[in-house]
This record gives sequence, C-alpha cells and structure tokens, in this order.
Amino acid sequence: MTKLKLIAIAAVLATPALAYAPAAQAKGCIKGAVVGGVAGHFAGHHGLLGAAAGCAIGHHEAKKHARERARQQENAGQATAK
Repeated sequence: MTKLKLIAIAAVLATPALAYAPAAQAKGCIKGAVVGGVAGHFAGHHGLLGAAAGCAIGHHEAKKHARERARQQENAGQATAK
C-alpha cells in the first residue's frame, strides 16, 4: 500500500473522532493541526509531531484572540456608558 493510501485511510478513520471533540477545546486546534501536520510532513516526515504542536499553538492563539475581543467589547461598553 502506498503512503498516500495510508494517509487517506487514516484521515477517513480519524474524521468521526473530530465529531466528538468538545467545541471549546477544539477552537484553533483543527486548523493548527492541519497546518502543523503538513509542515511536519515536509520537514522530515514528522506529521504527527507537527500536528500536535500545531494544535497546541492554534488553541493558544484562539484563546489569545478571544481575550482580545472580550477586552475590546468591554472597552467599547465603557465608552458608550460615559
């Protein structure tokens, strides 16, 4: 079996697991995992390691953006209350 077929089979088998992932934990993780997995694959066939790192970084960035949006909304609410 070729590597491409193995990757396709793994992707199909992993898809149902994504449906059961909690939404709060998955924010940013999926996109980060895809980008990290591709980058890791091309950087020495370390796709799984890249996907794990991409997930962690994507989740961190999503939380950071959510905090910034909340801070901007809070500042906008204080400005209109004055």
